[in-house]
Amino acid sequence: MPARAPRPRVAAAAPSHPRDQLDHDLLALLAVNARESTADLARKLGVARTTVVARLARLERDGIVTGYSVRLRQDLAQPGLAAFVGITVQPRAGADVVRTLERMPEVRQLDSVSGEFDYVALVRAESAERLDRLLDHIRALEGVQQTTTSVLLSRRIDRQ
Repeated sequence: MPARAPRPRVAAAAPSHPRDQLDHDLLALLAVNARESTADLARKLGVARTTVVARLARLERDGIVTGYSVRLRQDLAQPGLAAFVGITVQPRAGADVVRTLERMPEVRQLDSVSGEFDYVALVRAESAERLDRLLDHIRALEGVQQTTTSVLLSRRIDRQ
């Protein structure tokens, strides 16, 4: 059985970039099927298998591919409810609010955004009651002016 390349996690702010079209094409193939063997990848790319192995090693070393993982079906990987929370903060309160949110394990992701909110948080809770308490806690944080919550019903596209 041929060796299979695991699914890469590509860094959002990698220290360097793919160097050429071959790097881009290799990453695109891995994003579609990261379990594909290096021999199959080489055949599709029209290069030697050793070239694919060397490229993968360099992409890892350069921090472009930052790790490998298994992706489970969403309901198995993270049971409970997920919600996106738009957070508006008072001027100069952002850093304190971010530090507080960092200490909350239910906050899985926090992004600074332009537009209606200052931040959008992805939160996860084991039940509707726990989500309600979590949202109350976030709204009560010093410096938070307003929150708007959208509960995630289903993920229609997942390219992570």
